[in-house]
Amino acid sequence: MATVTRMRTHPLRTSVIGSHPFPGWLELASQQLDRLGPDDLAELQYDAVVVAVHDQTEAGLDVITDGEQTRLDFNLSFYGHLQGLELESASPRRFGPPAHDQRGRHAINGPLSAPLGLGVLAEFRRLQRVVAAAPSVHAATLKASVPGPYTLSGRIVPNPALGYADRWAVAEALLPMVRRELEELVAAGCTEISVDEPSMSCYAYREDPVRFVDLFNRTVETVAGRTRVCTHLCFGNYKARAVGPRRIAPMFPAFLDFHCDEMHVEMASREFAELPLLADIARRMDVAVGVIDVKSYYIETVEDVAARIRRCLEYAPAGRLVLAPDCGLSQTARWAARRKLQNLVAGARLVRRELGIG
Repeated sequence: MATVTRMRTHPLRTSVIGSHPFPGWLELASQQLDRLGPDDLAELQYDAVVVAVHDQTEAGLDVITDGEQTRLDFNLSFYGHLQGLELESASPRRFGPPAHDQRGRHAINGPLSAPLGLGVLAEFRRLQRVVAAAPSVHAATLKASVPGPYTLSGRIVPNPALGYADRWAVAEALLPMVRRELEELVAAGCTEISVDEPSMSCYAYREDPVRFVDLFNRTVETVAGRTRVCTHLCFGNYKARAVGPRRIAPMFPAFLDFHCDEMHVEMASREFAELPLLADIARRMDVAVGVIDVKSYYIETVEDVAARIRRCLEYAPAGRLVLAPDCGLSQTARWAARRKLQNLVAGARLVRRELGIG
């Protein structure tokens, strides 16, 4: 395994994956974007990030994001930044229970490129402006989240005639675009970036996990050691539905060779199955554990969270543990998300006091 500088943080750090629920007024406004001018839209975006930052800092999180308030879902907005795609205007299935086949796929009609970037740099700069206007937020670490190339390739239909033979070929074409976005984020002062590859964890059972590791490491190779590189592994959360077998065992031991400082694993919604694997991860990197179930409207109590953290401490030391929700909170109602985050932070503080570390 190549030597990678590990960016260390304090014990039992509290974090989020990326997305935060939209406030109701943003949901309403997003359905009427054609009525907004560019200045109206800029104000709308800024104010939405203010709300997300407020909710996260009110909870007392150590790490915050912009809540992905200016995105359509976790990764669907990114296709609008790509040239060489014919965007599907409507989902192929519009009725019935929600599932991933309602999200649509896009055809390649030319060379894939992103001449203006993927938009995450603009998101991060907006977050910086919001935080600069709120001095009380300055203690929090600002994190940017970027979908990795394999996950981004999932909504694109390969086109062998244009040189994109399969999903892997599409991912290879997207890799330099993602890498460039990461480099620009670092140049802008971003000290923590999550390169999210949930599709890798969803399909590790049927694909070569070593190939996934190679793709990930080449994506982050120019920023590893220059910023805290994180990754998020889960099994899908579109309308709270999973899309892959909910087992992390098929990913390991291969995924231990990811060149990252923090690896997040979904645990709460799976009743902490496979918890002993935390020990393997913690020997290589920090392990972020989902101790909040974003698919459930049961509000974990402070003691619930503390008990879960204590279980994790049986396998990983406090200095290697990061506490987070299972996934992004965009599919969870805001009232529930706020209470869950508040209890996440309170539970972590309780255990820190028990351990005499804060």
